[in-house]
Amino acid sequence: MADHGIDDVFVAYPLVTAAKMERALRLSERIRLCVGVDSEAGARNMEEAAARRGTTLRVRLEIDCGLRRTGVPYEQAVKLAQLIHGLPHLDLDGIYTFRGNLLDGKPTLDLRSAGHEEGRLMVALAEQIRAQGVPVREVSVGSTPTALYAGEVEGVTEVRPGTYIFYDRMQAKLGVCSLDDCAASVLATVVSRPSDTLAIIDGGSKTFATDVQPDKEPLNLSGFGYIPAAPEAMLERLTEEHGMIRAQAGDGLTIGSRVRIVPNHICSTVNLHNRVYLHENGRYRAIAVAARGMLE
Repeated sequence: MADHGIDDVFVAYPLVTAAKMERALRLSERIRLCVGVDSEAGARNMEEAAARRGTTLRVRLEIDCGLRRTGVPYEQAVKLAQLIHGLPHLDLDGIYTFRGNLLDGKPTLDLRSAGHEEGRLMVALAEQIRAQGVPVREVSVGSTPTALYAGEVEGVTEVRPGTYIFYDRMQAKLGVCSLDDCAASVLATVVSRPSDTLAIIDGGSKTFATDVQPDKEPLNLSGFGYIPAAPEAMLERLTEEHGMIRAQAGDGLTIGSRVRIVPNHICSTVNLHNRVYLHENGRYRAIAVAARGMLE
């Protein structure tokens, strides 16, 4: 991102290893960089790395507001914020969370209530931290489902939606968009049609994200993607290179035909591909996925 002109980057992820911290410190000399921290150990490691380099690193404290992923437990956040504030080579920029569509600790389709609750929790925590003499400049919240509503809460300074750039089947089921709003899809080929009720495409788990599984509450999605040309068909099963579609006679899924499929989750799907093709003015243009999360 820095190489392509983006000069203000927040890495919303805790960095804990020396190699990654050194890389972040080098990058911070080129751009305005902020990185996540959620533990005393991580903060002290960052402090030592920044001290060795003779610089100050901007950090933001991650809060667990109920998703039980990364983030310091909510009730322990004030104490950790005070500790980080006292470290001379770290600049505590603010607090952030990723909560998703949770309400009262459970997945929900009531996105407005979920977003408002998320915003209120974080603003209240920011006030508690400020009351202890620790300045909190940024209060960062919001996934794609809740960002609009969390951002309505006074005191929230930033929202971080991601999937919104394309949208996907999951967001359509959540009611954030319609299926027609989904801008990205996978173009697969039917390679086999063993029967009227089964069509095989050349896209499996190496093509489609599988982190959003079918038949899970609260979305209860059917299969791994939506097929606009055959809405009643279902991408029912995936192996590495094969996708099995539950089909029906006359659906047009003939051998050699191309089929467009909107995946359940577009973020992980894009990450599986080296390039995407942008359709504009009646033509297709290849764009490299330069920021793919390829492990080094």
